[in-house]
Amino acid sequence: MITTTATAKHTLEAHMDEAFGETRTETRGRTTTGLVLLIGGLIGLAAAFDLTYERIASLIDPGHVISCDFNPVLSCGTVMNTEQASVFGFPNPIIGLAAFPLVVFTGVLLLSRVSLPRWIALAFNLGTFAGFVFVCWLIFQSVYNIGVLCPWCMVVWAVVLPISWFTTVHNLRSGAIPVGADWRDAVDDLLRYHWIGLTLLYAAVIMVVGTGFWDYWSTLL
Repeated sequence: MITTTATAKHTLEAHMDEAFGETRTETRGRTTTGLVLLIGGLIGLAAAFDLTYERIASLIDPGHVISCDFNPVLSCGTVMNTEQASVFGFPNPIIGLAAFPLVVFTGVLLLSRVSLPRWIALAFNLGTFAGFVFVCWLIFQSVYNIGVLCPWCMVVWAVVLPISWFTTVHNLRSGAIPVGADWRDAVDDLLRYHWIGLTLLYAAVIMVVGTGFWDYWSTLL
């Protein structure tokens, strides 16, 4: 009875996928990407909101104690007072307040099986890539120039990486990013193991932060 029910469920799911013009692999990929965008966008939005609140509160009250100031190495307040924290003339978290709701919205659309126009998919992909490049620059600045880590900023780093990565993988898989016929099979083979690339990205960030602040981390061991 259980086997029959499970078989019927899989058959129904397969028919639903076919009705939407997707294979099971494409459906799983779209669902995974949608969840990454939804969850990552919400986490990033929460971090951006807290950073914006703390920045405004510190401007209103110079004596305000910032919640993510833990010590001289892990200190949001110290980073907030640097030039790198206001690259475009206003606090960087405001960018997150504007961008992460779009990430959440796009994730909801993917989970709802809404077919995005190709130009929107590419524009969104370009935006996430710009966010990825910006985060890489901020990581470099924090480690090698500022010499202080902002805990909430690191939360943003942690979610921007998979948001950009899964968006690119999804667009390569769906064809929004064109791939020549001669390269299609090779790209599809790489996409089956795309999680390795994301793992390497996280490993690179951990290595940079770990080695850059080794003197501090070693005191915690």
